[in-house]
Amino acid sequence: MSFNAYPDSEILPQSELLPERKELFELPIKARFFIQKHVEKSDSKILYLNDQKALFSPNSSTFSCLVSQLRLNDYPYCDQFLSAANQSLSIGGLLIGSVETYTNRKIQIKSKYPAFLGNLAYNWDSVLHRFIPKMPITGRIYRMAYKGKSNLMSEVEALGRIYASGFEMIDQQEIGDRLYFVAKKIINPSKNAHPTFWPIVRLKRIGIGGKEFAVYKLRTMYPYSEYLQDMVYQKNNLSEGGKFKDDFRISSLGRFLRKFWLDEIPMIWNLIKGEIKIVGVRPLSKQYFNLYHSELKEKRIHFKPGLIPPYYADMPNTLEEIMESEMRYLEAYSKSPVYTDLSYFFKILKNILFKGARSR
Repeated sequence: MSFNAYPDSEILPQSELLPERKELFELPIKARFFIQKHVEKSDSKILYLNDQKALFSPNSSTFSCLVSQLRLNDYPYCDQFLSAANQSLSIGGLLIGSVETYTNRKIQIKSKYPAFLGNLAYNWDSVLHRFIPKMPITGRIYRMAYKGKSNLMSEVEALGRIYASGFEMIDQQEIGDRLYFVAKKIINPSKNAHPTFWPIVRLKRIGIGGKEFAVYKLRTMYPYSEYLQDMVYQKNNLSEGGKFKDDFRISSLGRFLRKFWLDEIPMIWNLIKGEIKIVGVRPLSKQYFNLYHSELKEKRIHFKPGLIPPYYADMPNTLEEIMESEMRYLEAYSKSPVYTDLSYFFKILKNILFKGARSR
């Protein structure tokens, strides 16, 4: 049955609704059809949630599907809710819910006012509901004032929270003023989820000896983006330059910062600490590091990564070309460290000043 079978103003026939779930009449008709696509009428292990504390009461049952009528924004501690949902589901179980994203909010506000007033109202709303809740002190005051509701988040942050909680997205659709989603439980929640909302972020990277260390950068992605890395690679693969193609996790400001390497300024602290050197292969995340062939991975961990990568000397396009470029650099560096770094440094400087080399 298509979504357009019934106009939004009509009532969904009783026979079309899941048995004994009349509370779903409160949802838009398209949302009811979206939910019904994924829920079996005969399945008795379905839990419908319309209370913030429903999952936190003692309950030993394991469900095959949870349907939350509340938005993720309505849970005071969204991650705790998602973790509790994970624990209440069997492997392969479904979590069906919705979230109000920045985009949903923007459209909703601007539709109420003339253009100029709409922009003013949206900017004020952004300060009140986006930035104030993210700060430690003002965030506590905000949660007390709004009783945990109205926590706005980007689509990226919402998806990242869901993936960090052990789910995999299988369907999503914009309906009305919400993004509805269906997520499948694949693993237990991540116990190492420590996202940050601050302008400077600490990112785990592979360093000398294969040990992970924290790289400091200016934030260019939305919070919780790191939990979507595998999903982005599987769906988008890599573009020229070895970066993820059409990476929706990067904000508009982030693209500007990356273009002129401004996001890498905090890495000077890594340089001072002796964790990296001036010229060297780029410190990689574990997911990206595992895309490399075994010979290069083994070669890489014998040397410190660098602030300025050999990439800007050769300007390779594909992942294979990047690996060849790094192998050439590492082999040359192992024979003559000082000469290699000096020659690469001046070649990179030339490409930046005269050939317009920029970060992609």
